[in-house]
Amino acid sequence: MKELVIISGKGGTGKTSLTASFAALYPSAVLADCDVDAADLHLILQPKIRRREKFRSGHAAVICAEACTGCGRCAEVCRFGAIAVAEPDETGRRLHSVAPTACEGCGVCVWNCPAQAIDFPEQECGEWFLSGTRHGPLVHARLVPGSENSGKLVSLVREQARQLAQQEDREVVLVDGPPGVGCPVIAALTGAQGVLVVTEPTVAGEHDLHRVLQLADHFRIPAAVCLNKWDLHPEQAARMEKAARAAGATPVGRIRYDDAFTAAQRQGRAVVETEASALGDDIRAVWTNWCAITGVTP
Repeated sequence: MKELVIISGKGGTGKTSLTASFAALYPSAVLADCDVDAADLHLILQPKIRRREKFRSGHAAVICAEACTGCGRCAEVCRFGAIAVAEPDETGRRLHSVAPTACEGCGVCVWNCPAQAIDFPEQECGEWFLSGTRHGPLVHARLVPGSENSGKLVSLVREQARQLAQQEDREVVLVDGPPGVGCPVIAALTGAQGVLVVTEPTVAGEHDLHRVLQLADHFRIPAAVCLNKWDLHPEQAARMEKAARAAGATPVGRIRYDDAFTAAQRQGRAVVETEASALGDDIRAVWTNWCAITGVTP
């Protein structure tokens, strides 16, 4: 079984649209949307949910008003300013409460409360789903806005996709990864057999490409590069491909700028499912070339 990951240095380069098209070209894969902070592969594949599970991670303090004596010790030790203090009640007691968005879950207030009035429950941070699509099974997730631990959720989505691939004897797990080079990307990338970096011929694109290729090289994952919208700046595209080769990556194709990309998105379809033949040919060439590098039979 091979895990193939599509990533980018920033959002909006077209990696999700490419992943959807690859799924249409290779319907025997298990799909995993690991961009859990802003998942959108489901907008194209329109999945039907078969299984839904809660994702819990981390803790947050909650002060029990009945047990709080108003001593203020929690406010003294909290480094994050997460403790709010109410006006004195009729007995002169100043009740304390925790601002959920400010609490970092460190637990210092819990350990220091002399009245033991602070609970420390595990947080429900989102959900993950196992769904069916017209191009095969999809494991995806939804992180509650503002929640942390997205790296753990990415790892969970990957693990569920691997298990499903083993159960159904599927040879490829196709991962739509997060953008950037942070914790979620590392969680999506580690242990994969191949990575495709989708980039654009811009100054920012060149900078982000360099950082992403450094990350892939660190984990010793064979990297391929796809230049999307290459015809907006052909000279820049050529320079970026040269730089990719110098970094040990392999350019596997270019995709032209075409309004058919956004037209397909509005229709909820992958580009290769539409009548955009020239654009579809570009994407098929990228997929075929990447398969040749990773050893997958297209």
